[in-house]
Amino acid sequence: MTSTATAQGSEGRKAAPDHLGHVIFITAAAAMGGFLFGYDSSVINGAVEGIRAKYDIGSAALAQVIAIALIGCAVGAATAGRLADRIGRIRTMQISSVLFTISAVGSALPFSLYDLAFWRVLGGIAIGMASVIGPAYIAEVSPPAYRGRLGAFQQAAIVVGIAVSQLVNWGLLNLAHGEQRGKIMGIEAWQVMLGVMVVPAVLYGLLSLAIPESPRFLISVNKTDKAKQVLAEVEGSGIDLDKRVAEIEHAMKSEHKSTFKDLVGGKGGLLPIVWIGIGLSVFQQFVGINVAFYYSSTLWQSVGVNPESSFFYSFTTSIINIVGTVIAMVLVDRIGRKPLALVGSVGMAVSLALEAWAFASKSAEGTLPTTQGTVALIAAHAFVLFFALSWGVVVWVFLGEMFPNRIRAAALGVAASAQWVANWAITASFPSLADWNLSGAYVIYAVFAVLSIPFVMKFVKETKGKALEEMG
Repeated sequence: MTSTATAQGSEGRKAAPDHLGHVIFITAAAAMGGFLFGYDSSVINGAVEGIRAKYDIGSAALAQVIAIALIGCAVGAATAGRLADRIGRIRTMQISSVLFTISAVGSALPFSLYDLAFWRVLGGIAIGMASVIGPAYIAEVSPPAYRGRLGAFQQAAIVVGIAVSQLVNWGLLNLAHGEQRGKIMGIEAWQVMLGVMVVPAVLYGLLSLAIPESPRFLISVNKTDKAKQVLAEVEGSGIDLDKRVAEIEHAMKSEHKSTFKDLVGGKGGLLPIVWIGIGLSVFQQFVGINVAFYYSSTLWQSVGVNPESSFFYSFTTSIINIVGTVIAMVLVDRIGRKPLALVGSVGMAVSLALEAWAFASKSAEGTLPTTQGTVALIAAHAFVLFFALSWGVVVWVFLGEMFPNRIRAAALGVAASAQWVANWAITASFPSLADWNLSGAYVIYAVFAVLSIPFVMKFVKETKGKALEEMG
């Protein structure tokens, strides 16, 4: 009898849900948080020079206004998990939506540089929350047979959000006749760029009203009947609902709540595997990828490209980012994580070195010779492509797989925190580095790309095809 029930449960879980289209809608609605994550992270690219001119600030102060959102990201990411366990996944999404909306309105209508910074932090908290709750919710409502494909919606939504933000920025700049401080609807163009995020933020909130709560949360608050309804809705009516509820309850009871103490080795330092996770996170950011998403329009203008073209190049770069992400999603389970990371490291190192060479020819008037300008443009797009098809996806796959079960949650939290800190360091330092020596900044990023090669070869183990229980 037990073997029959098990077989039926297994068949139910392998079968397609009754309404796969509805499951896809639920996943896409949750991934709207990822879209806002990408949009809010990247939309600032179009406002950098407008903010600099409006408030007459130098590179150091400008960098802090741009990078301060990352402090909020860390706070949002740290609190979202516990908040979701207390009030539910849907309520947490709605709070994130409200914060995104308030941040967009405040950023569009700031009274001073200081409150603009505050609205940026608020938006960062929303980003951090969206970065945690989206993947968690999608994993909990996805039918097991479709979990990998549906889980990819979050990353896809992030890169689409980046691309849409750059397309909107380019369109608004053209409406303002190429001036970031040109007037649109009575306010400056850069303010409209930041304010447009109200639209997807409100849509995110509305969509959250149309999707069900996570079965896992419903079971945790003793709403078992409702959990069964949702499970039947997303996994199909043919599954053994009592068995599925029992499995979820057993998993929740047997989970080990890992803490920071679990990460400490015998000599008082962190376990080697934790340091490897931190290393992956730091290298992912220290190659300078967020310079491409936060400062690319400013970068191109600094070497003589007109504002309209610089915004267009930011948009084309984000399209390349989408292409690279799709390539990574196709290849990561075919050729493995480690080979993909190595290919990406080599490609990034060459691309960054070419950019450094090209920017070394910058004239006193702030322009590049034709040849160097062409090389810089091609190399910049190649850099984003190689990053997207490798480290942009592979690092998150590694971090989700490489840690032993007993420390996975805590180790992933430490590695993710290291990533936010590294992101902040690069974002905050670039304007000053560019003022000092633009070519030198790219030499630094190229060095980190080169160093990532022996790091991956020596310390990182392939996780392709291994069960999570095998990690140790």
